[in-house]
Amino acid sequence: MSNNTSSIVSKVWAFCNPLRDVGVGYGDYLEQLTYLLFLKMADEYSKPPHNRKLNIPAEYDWESLTARKGAELELHYSTLLRELSTQKGILGQIFTKSQNKIQDPAMLAKIIDMIDKEQWLVMGADVKGDIYEKLLEQNAQDVKSGAGQYFTPRPLIKAMVECVRPQPMKTIADPACGTGGFFLAAYDYLVANNKLDKDQNKFLKYSTFFGNEIVASTRRMALMNLFLHNIGDIESDNFISPADALIAASPATYDYILANPPFGKKSSQTFTNNEGEQEKEDLTYNRQDFWVTTSNKQLNFLQHIRTMLKTTGIAAVVLPDNVLFEGGAGETLRKKLLETTDLHTILRLPTGIFYAHGVKANVVFFDNKPASKEPCTKEVWIYDYRTNIHHTLKKNPLNIEVLQNFITCYNPVNRFKRKETYHPETNPEGRWRKFSYEEVIARDKTSLDITWLKDESLADLDNLPDPEILAEDIIENLEAGLESFRGIIASLNMKV
Repeated sequence: MSNNTSSIVSKVWAFCNPLRDVGVGYGDYLEQLTYLLFLKMADEYSKPPHNRKLNIPAEYDWESLTARKGAELELHYSTLLRELSTQKGILGQIFTKSQNKIQDPAMLAKIIDMIDKEQWLVMGADVKGDIYEKLLEQNAQDVKSGAGQYFTPRPLIKAMVECVRPQPMKTIADPACGTGGFFLAAYDYLVANNKLDKDQNKFLKYSTFFGNEIVASTRRMALMNLFLHNIGDIESDNFISPADALIAASPATYDYILANPPFGKKSSQTFTNNEGEQEKEDLTYNRQDFWVTTSNKQLNFLQHIRTMLKTTGIAAVVLPDNVLFEGGAGETLRKKLLETTDLHTILRLPTGIFYAHGVKANVVFFDNKPASKEPCTKEVWIYDYRTNIHHTLKKNPLNIEVLQNFITCYNPVNRFKRKETYHPETNPEGRWRKFSYEEVIARDKTSLDITWLKDESLADLDNLPDPEILAEDIIENLEAGLESFRGIIASLNMKV
C-alpha cells in the first residue's frame, strides 16, 4: 500500500478497539462505515465537477450529519437510517434494515469527522478497496460474529480466477456471493490482463457481474465493496439479488460461475407447530431442472450452478469433501456431472485456511457442454494440496505463491497440454495426477475423494508437525465431527 493509503487505513482502524470496548464489534463498525462512506461519496458526487442530482432527500444527506452534535446527532442519524431504507434502487438496498449501533454521540461525531476530512472520489478504486477489504478480512477473523463463512481466502479466489481466465464482454455470476470477493478478483484480472476499449469498460462496470446474497448485512457489504471498487455507480441497477438462489431457476445463464456456497450441509426452514413452538425442518427444493431432490445445501447449489451456465460456460466452485464421496443423491449427481459436463480438475485444499473451523474443502472446475451421447468428461486431474500440508490463519497463512505450482500444473493457457508430476517409480510424491473417466466411474459410489500420497504424520512419529499445527488439526477435526453430529440431530428433528 502507498503511504497515503496506509495512513487512511490507520485512521479507520483507530476506532475499532474503542468501539469494541463499548460493545460495537467489527461487523457493526463495518456496517456504520458503509452507511457513512456511501453518504459522503454521494455528497461528493453532488458537487463540482460531477454536479449529479441524486435521489437522497436533502434533510438526510451528508451535510445534515456534519451540522449536528451530541444527542441531536444520534437521534437524527437513527431517523436518517430508517428513512433512507425506504428509498428505491441501490440507495435503499445499502440502507436495508439499517440501525445505529454507535450509541455514543461523541464517538459517532469523531467517525463522521474522520470520513469528512477525506476526499474519497479522488482516491483510486484500489485505495478505497484496500481499506474496505482490510476491514472485511478483520471482520472475518472475529469468531463470535460468524462472518468468516462469508469470506473466502483471497489468495484462493485469485488462484481460481487465474485458472479460469475470464474474458472481456462475458458475464460472471455467484449465487452465494458473500462480500463479493470473486467479483473483485475477476474485475482486477480483467483490468490487468486486457487493454479494454470504451465499450468493454462500460460492459465491465455495468453488465458483467450478477449475484445473490440472502443475508442483508452481508449483501450490504458486497454492494458497498463493488461500489468502492468502481463496479457500478451510485445510480446503477443493483447487481446482487436478496432472493434465495435455490428457490427457482436463474433468470439468465452466464459465461462463468465462481462461487463458494455456504458451508452448512442442510437447508432448513423454521415453522410453528400446533403447540405454538418453533421447530426446524429440512428444506428441499422441488426444481424440475435438478437431477435429484435433496435437502443437502451443497448438492443443491452444485445443481443450480450447472443450470446457470451457458452451454459454453465455465465453473469453479469451492465444495466440502462430502460432495465428492457422499452416496445416494451425491452419487447420482456426480455421475450426471461427469456425463454432461467436462469435470476436468479438482484441487484438494488443506485445513487451516478458512475462518470458519471444521472445513475440509476442494475446488471443482468443470465446463458445461452441449448434449452428447458420450460422457463429456474424459479425464479428471487432481492436485493434492492437502496431504502433508499445514496452514494456520496467523503464523502460516495461505498465499498466492504456494498455489502457484497448482496454477502452473493447471496450465490455464492450454489445459489440454498438461503433464502429470506423479509417477509411481520416479516421483511417488507428485501431487498432480490424472484419472480416466472409466477409472472414476468404476470407484465405489463414483467417489471423487481420491488420495495417493503417503501421510507422513502417520508414518513417522519422530517427524510430527509443530504442536500449534497439531492443535489446529485437532480443532478442525473436532469441528468437522460436531458439524456431522448437528446434521444427524437436525435430521431427527431434535433440538441442539
